[in-house]
Parts: sequence; C-alpha cells; structure tokens
Amino acid sequence: MYTLARYLALLLITTFVHSQEEGTSIEVKIENISNVDGQLLIGLYDAEVNWLKKTKMSVIGKIEDGKSEVAFKNVPPGIYAISLFHDENNNGKLDTNFLGIPKEDTGSSNNAPANFGPPKWDDAKFEVTGTTIRQTVKL
Repeated sequence: MYTLARYLALLLITTFVHSQEEGTSIEVKIENISNVDGQLLIGLYDAEVNWLKKTKMSVIGKIEDGKSEVAFKNVPPGIYAISLFHDENNNGKLDTNFLGIPKEDTGSSNNAPANFGPPKWDDAKFEVTGTTIRQTVKL
C-alpha cells in the first residue's frame, strides 16, 4: 500500500510538472493579406534586446482567402512580441527598396505602428500568464 501511495504521489507530481512545462498557446490571426502568393513568416520575440533580431520561436503561415491563422505552442510565461511579414516571393527574407523600406507587407502584435522605422518593442509587447493569448494582426 505504501508503494502504491508513493507511486500515485510521484505520478501527480510528474503530471503537474509536465503541465507546467507545456506552457501557453499564442494564437495569431492575420487579416487583410493582399494576395495568396508566397507565405507568412512569423516570429515570436522574448526580449527587447532580441526584437527583430533573434526569434524565440517562428512559424510559417499559409494564406487562404486573405487570412491566415497560426499558433505558438508551449510558450512559458513572460513578455513577448510578434513580428511578421508576407514573403510574397518565397525567398525567406523581407525585401526592401534602396532606402530600406519594406516592399512586402509587415505587421506586429497589438498592430504596433511602423512609423519612420520598425515598430517599437513597447508598442508590440504583451504578457503571457498561463491562459491562451489571441492576437489579431492586420496587414
């Protein structure tokens, strides 16, 4: 009986720890996509120093009827921001003109504006606390 009780306790602890490791989902809906060419490249960033430089996670979105939906799974609690662009020619990079202005549509979490440069971390960031997060980004 003592062994069974220890086994059950260990099972409960393991289940609790495993559920904590799984983290939260961030569901992202992208709207107003101008055409179905190419794909969406979507990055999740976990710190201001990494913003638009190094993603924590990334996903590729498939475009259907001017929309796309993707999810980041198992995201631990913290502060995050999302940046994405419509890679119309499937070359895996954001195409820009000679001034560095994007030729392909871009977007960010909270629909953070890109005025005279990229969106600011403070405008795009949001907190993940354990419940599913939903973000809608309009291109």
